[in-house]
Amino acid sequence: MWHGLTSSSAHSSWNSGIPGLSGRTYAIPFGTVWEAAVRLAAGGLRGWAVTASDDLAGIVEARVRGLLRLFPAAVVITVSLDDDAQTRVDLAAEGRHRGGDLGVNASRIRRFFSALDRALEAGPAQVLDVRPREGRAA
Repeated sequence: MWHGLTSSSAHSSWNSGIPGLSGRTYAIPFGTVWEAAVRLAAGGLRGWAVTASDDLAGIVEARVRGLLRLFPAAVVITVSLDDDAQTRVDLAAEGRHRGGDLGVNASRIRRFFSALDRALEAGPAQVLDVRPREGRAA
């Protein structure tokens, strides 16, 4: 809770211990995932707008308006291939305001991944759990 009050940023990573912030690894082609991520960031999600994108680098930069102008953020979406040639997506959101974000950026990341799963119609066999075995819930 203290982190949400004092931090104005959040990011996903494959080894995140925070629920919903482990990013995604898909057994779906890069191009399909890239196009879906760009569509979401380009207005497919309310308040989102792409400011830059580079498909060769696999980076989408976006800005997100906050509800009632509270908690606007800059977002960077990274789409890449992992060592097993699976498509990996991570996201970082940094608030453009003073003070903590009350967990808003972490919620944005979770909503983005939920929307991306739906846009890709990704089933359980296509969303891969890449955490080391000891990091997985029993």
